[in-house]
Amino acid sequence: MRHLLNPLDFSVEEIDRLLDLAVDIEHNLPKYAHVCEGKKIATLFYEPSTRTRLSFESAMLSLGGSVLGFSSADSSSAAKGESVADTIRIISCYADICAMRHPKEGAPLVAANNSSIPVINAGDGGHQHPTQTLTDLMTIRSLKGRLDHMTVGLCGDLKFGRTVHSLINALVRYPGIRFILISPPELRVPGYIRKDVLNAKGIEYKEVWNLDEAMPELDILYMTRVQRERFFNEEDYIRLKDSYILDRAKMKLAKDDMFVLHPLPRVNEISVEVDKDPRAAYFKQVQYGVYVRMALIMTLLEVEKPC
Repeated sequence: MRHLLNPLDFSVEEIDRLLDLAVDIEHNLPKYAHVCEGKKIATLFYEPSTRTRLSFESAMLSLGGSVLGFSSADSSSAAKGESVADTIRIISCYADICAMRHPKEGAPLVAANNSSIPVINAGDGGHQHPTQTLTDLMTIRSLKGRLDHMTVGLCGDLKFGRTVHSLINALVRYPGIRFILISPPELRVPGYIRKDVLNAKGIEYKEVWNLDEAMPELDILYMTRVQRERFFNEEDYIRLKDSYILDRAKMKLAKDDMFVLHPLPRVNEISVEVDKDPRAAYFKQVQYGVYVRMALIMTLLEVEKPC
């Protein structure tokens, strides 16, 4: 039995196989419609989510399985004080696989250590979000035809953004990756990411404040929102929330084959006028997320690919 708690839980070769399966699902959806009949996924979401929770549910339903779970801690026994360890022991009696989102870093690891079914980390605090990373990798590979030798700009909340942390960890395993980290000083990438990941692996990167100056260099621009829920005071959030707004004028500075990704939801960091630009890929990203999660569910449940 395997879990997915961190993007590094899968080797590069395993990720490539999973993405190949997701691409086959994309192009042959009907043949996968019954491969998980009789299987159930539990979605345990202790904090709000639209895309991730519904994406997991859509993925399992598209595979012919069924769904149970809760969408907030208030609607679970956590409101009565039940521990994550006890909750997963109970859920293991009801479901075949579990996707968990929790505001506390490490909660999915606690679940995995007490579970008799595969556990998927669907986001834990500001730590990791591995299935979003798999979605990002599929999106980049589908649009650019590769996952190596490119310059990736990460813009916005790089301090609390778990999607950013996960993506950096995943991409540094591919050759020729260079990062431009675009943020105000208060929202820089955490020191441990710089020291233990970027510097330790000799990855080329630079930290800048100005998005306009970075745009011409980028092959991928990964925008993120400034997350109100991660701030300790409202004043800091209000001061930083509009640090970067991607609009048509900034897009004119970019390469013709540069693509914009965003884990969503957006607030106002991408103007709606950018949505019509063919380089805007964030809604394609959402669809790729369903295919990736279908492939992941099949992989962790050891369901064979249909002929």
